[in-house]
Parts: sequence; C-alpha cells; structure tokens
Amino acid sequence: MQQSICPLCGHADTLRYNAQLHPPYWQCQRCALVFLDRHHLLSAEQEKQHYLLHNNDLNDAGYRLFLNKLAAPLLQTLGNTTKSGLDFGCGPGPLLANMLQEAGHQMQVWDPFFANDPAPLEQQYDFISCTEAIEHFVDPLNEWQLWLQLLKPAGVLAIMTKCYPTAEAFSNWYYRRDPTHISFFSQATFRWLAAQYQLKVAFPANDVVIFSKAG
Repeated sequence: MQQSICPLCGHADTLRYNAQLHPPYWQCQRCALVFLDRHHLLSAEQEKQHYLLHNNDLNDAGYRLFLNKLAAPLLQTLGNTTKSGLDFGCGPGPLLANMLQEAGHQMQVWDPFFANDPAPLEQQYDFISCTEAIEHFVDPLNEWQLWLQLLKPAGVLAIMTKCYPTAEAFSNWYYRRDPTHISFFSQATFRWLAAQYQLKVAFPANDVVIFSKAG
C-alpha cells in the first residue's frame, strides 16, 4: 500500500499504525501524528449530521465540569487581567466561551459548521482555546498556521484532545471509533510542534496542552 503524506508536517515517511485496521491509519515518522487515510473521510454533510447528535447542553453541569479540565489551567495561565480570546471549533453549543466570558474575558467563537462568520478570523487574540476539535481536522497544518497568525505576541493556545495509545490498544480505542476523529496527537507530536515553531509547551492535565508564543 502506498504511503500517505502527513497532513501536519508534510513528511512522506509514514508507516501503518496497527496494520490490522482497515481503513488504514498512518503514523508520521517525523512528527508522530497518527491519521486516518484521507481516502476514507466522511462528506462534509455526514460530518455535520454526526455533530448534531452530540448533546452539548449549555446547562449540563457534567459538560461544564468536563470543559473545566481545560478552562481551569487556561485561566490560571492567563492571570487576572481581561484578555481577548477565540474559542475555535466551538460546535453548536459554545459553553466554553461562556465560561471564559463569565471569568471576565472577551470571547469570540468560530466553527466551520455552526459559527462560520469569517470576521473572528480577521483579528488577533491573547489566547485561543480548542476543545475536542483538533482530532477532526482534515488538514491540521492549515489550522495550526492560522492559529499562529491569530495569536498576538505572548499569546496562549490551549488544546484538549485525547492522546493516542499504543498501536495494539489503538484498534479497540473508543476515541478512534468516532467516524469524525481522523487526526490523533501525542505529547511527542505537541513537543515537535513546540520545537518547530519556537513555542513553550506545558501539559497541565491529561489530554490538555498549553502553548505559549514568544513575546
């Protein structure tokens, strides 16, 4: 089977990640991204319909607690002064943006399906949050470069996603079974990104990574 080009770093040296799986998943030997073969993606409409099945109730205390896993370390990083933020990939219910706004920050939201006004992508921010969205990106390099453009100097990027397990465990991993999850990261991938783009990186909790841009 022909190798797949890595959609994050563009490297051609990719190997099957658990060769028993079909459709195939590949692991980049440069940045360690694991990704679904791009010939097996859902259509945009199928993807949107899948998201509409999610129950992201703004009044759900459990969902708020889940998002606080990222919100708490992000707020600690931001300090006490009011900052401008963008919640990227907010989905149909922008609860995280509401939580950060309640904490005193000025928030904008953007999502390709549910909040795709281009205006929020035409300004810069003190911080960007992205919870449970990066694993959906078809071309993660595009979003990564966009984020770096949207962040002000000394800006903060906070991401929450599940880091992938060993190749053996990957086949039965529940997170992989979501048909919209197509790009999988590890701490090694995030460290590679930090080194590649001269960012500081921290892992304040499981599944949470915070990057800081130089001032």
